[in-house]
Amino acid sequence: MLKIAFHPIYRHPLPEGHRFPMIKYDLLPQQLLYEGTCTAENFFEPEIPNDKFILAVHEADYFYDLLNMKISQKAARKIGFPLSEVLVERERIIADGTIKGCDYALEYGISMNIAGGTHHAYTDRGEAFCLLNDQAIGARYLQQAGKAKKILIVDLDVHQGNGTAQIFQQDPTVFTFSMHGSGNYPFKKETSDLDIPLKKGTTDMEYLAILKNVFPKLLEKERPDFVFYLCGVDVLATDKLGTLGLSTAGCKERDAFVLQKCRDLGIPVQCSMGGGYSRDIKVIVEAHANTFRLVQELYF
Repeated sequence: MLKIAFHPIYRHPLPEGHRFPMIKYDLLPQQLLYEGTCTAENFFEPEIPNDKFILAVHEADYFYDLLNMKISQKAARKIGFPLSEVLVERERIIADGTIKGCDYALEYGISMNIAGGTHHAYTDRGEAFCLLNDQAIGARYLQQAGKAKKILIVDLDVHQGNGTAQIFQQDPTVFTFSMHGSGNYPFKKETSDLDIPLKKGTTDMEYLAILKNVFPKLLEKERPDFVFYLCGVDVLATDKLGTLGLSTAGCKERDAFVLQKCRDLGIPVQCSMGGGYSRDIKVIVEAHANTFRLVQELYF
């Protein structure tokens, strides 16, 4: 059975006019239930995880400054959300959704987190709507529990996974792959194990040709025993924070290709949703919902 992490805290109240579409975290589960793609049984509610899982990735000074609301104003501004105890609790719960999702993926082949994909969080700081790096935390959890040795993080959000790249920079046991808009934030990129920067307006055909050439070779070469997939929908041409030119159908084909390859090879996958900033909220929800529909079709 597909297991999906969701908690009401995911939809965090933001100031009027804030550019982050927080309402999608309400609308996406509602849509999946309404159309029958999922039932209530598919969802589980994550909790606050043990600090040790977070401290396996993030520096103690940074984490405890977050908990105690002691990070500087400058550091808080880089995060892009008004800092509060509830916001930090939300990030910890999102991380737990990914940690528990790892175990569900081992059991069922795949798991999903309605939120997550917080790939701009570094070991010692947060930025761009990311405080704690959920998939990095999940990767360390698996390794320390002896549940996976070689991990592949596939980041197909329009923005480079700079925090994830930095966290695993010197670690050959976690391979970081980021395919992103070259002209997008972050403007100073980190170095992933494999970076593929794409030109402005890259179309479905161009994007999928590159992915279909690179991804199977990567799986064959690295032979991971677990994959984290960050399936951001900010690759769409309609995205106001993105520079690529994908259609909703192209985005769906991207997900289908990645997931089918992992399924064929029997590699467990944990999916975090990542970004999506199209002006029309219906476009964001539809593109995210496609990923869940595909998973049900391919795996269950």
